Amino acid sequence: MSYDRYKKFKYNGVVKNVPFIKIPKRSTDAYEYYQRDLSRLDLISYKYYGDSNYGWLILQANPEFESVEFELNDGVMLRIPLPLEQVLLQLDNDIDNYKKLYSVD
Repeated sequence: MSYDRYKKFKYNGVVKNVPFIKIPKRSTDAYEYYQRDLSRLDLISYKYYGDSNYGWLILQANPEFESVEFELNDGVMLRIPLPLEQVLLQLDNDIDNYKKLYSVD
């Protein structure tokens, strides 16, 4: 089952503002060139995570590309955060810290 990136921001079934949470670089991260017309984030996600639903995580780890797959230039280097389980645990922790810091319920 895929990670629900909205779960901590759902209130009465409605998703409220989801802040940008930086994904820190790790020595275990992978890197791959994006090839327009050949690459797709769902395929890259499946290649590294065994699940095609983490394209959003790859984009979040590469904020310089403004979270829009269709605007990725040919040949850009994408960082793929690894290992997935540890990255998601850190993301959950960072979200909890954000919510405490900014008093978000």
